[in-house]
Amino acid sequence: MTSVTPHLTGRRALVTGGASGIGLACARRLAAAGARVTVADLDGTAAERAAREFGGDALAVDLAGPDAAGVGAGFDVLVNNAGVQHVAPLHEFPPEVFSRILRLMVEAPFRLVRDALPGMYERGWGRVVNVSSVHGLRASPFKAAYVTAKHGLEGLSKVIALEGAAHGVTSNCVNPSYVRTPLVEGQIADQARAHGMSEDDVVERVMLQKAAVKRLAEPEEVAELVAYLCSPAAAMVTGASLTLDGGWTAH
Repeated sequence: MTSVTPHLTGRRALVTGGASGIGLACARRLAAAGARVTVADLDGTAAERAAREFGGDALAVDLAGPDAAGVGAGFDVLVNNAGVQHVAPLHEFPPEVFSRILRLMVEAPFRLVRDALPGMYERGWGRVVNVSSVHGLRASPFKAAYVTAKHGLEGLSKVIALEGAAHGVTSNCVNPSYVRTPLVEGQIADQARAHGMSEDDVVERVMLQKAAVKRLAEPEEVAELVAYLCSPAAAMVTGASLTLDGGWTAH
C-alpha cells in the first residue's frame, strides 16, 4: 500500500466536479495528503456525500452560471475538473450546447483562477491543476465543443504558469485518455449511436484503438498525478501537459 505524505496540511483545495469520477478520486487523494477539500459540484447532494467521506466541505454550484462568482477565492489548490460531453456531427451540433460547454470548461476555470490568484500571490504558494484530456492535444470527430474547450484550457494553463511563476504558483494540465467514469460510460452509449456499432465495439475499436495499453485508465491513477503536481517534488513542473494516455500521443 502506498504511503501518503501529508504535504498539504494547512492548505485549502477546491475540486470542481468533485462528487464523482476523476474529481472524487482527486478530492479523496488531496484530503489524504492533508488538504481541507471543498467539493464543488452541480449535484449538491452528491457533493455533500463525498465531502462527509473525508471531512471536507461541499458546494452546490453551476459553474456555467452567474452564481459561480467569487467561488475560487481563498484556495491554495485549484483542480479544474468539471466537464461534460456532447457527441454529434459538427453540422448538427447545437450552438447552445457548444456555448455552455465552453463556459463550463474554459470560462469557469478562468474565473476560478482569477478569484484564487490574489490569495495565492499573497501567500507565495499555489497549485493550479487543470484536468484536460488527450483531446487537449489531439482531435476526434463528433466532439467539436469538448476538443475546442480542452485546447483552450491548455492555453489558459500555460498563461497561468507564466504569470504565476514569480509568485510561487504552478499551473499544469493532466491529459488522460478514456477513464472509467460515469462521463465515459455516457460517451460509450453516445459513440455507439454516432458510429452505428455496439458499445463493446466502441470501447475496443474507437476508445482504445489508438492506445498501446489496451484498457481504460482508472480515476485513482489521474488523482496520483494531480497529487504529485501539488507536492514539493513538483515545484519545477509548470506549464506542462502530462499524459496518462496509454501511448495514444506516441503515434
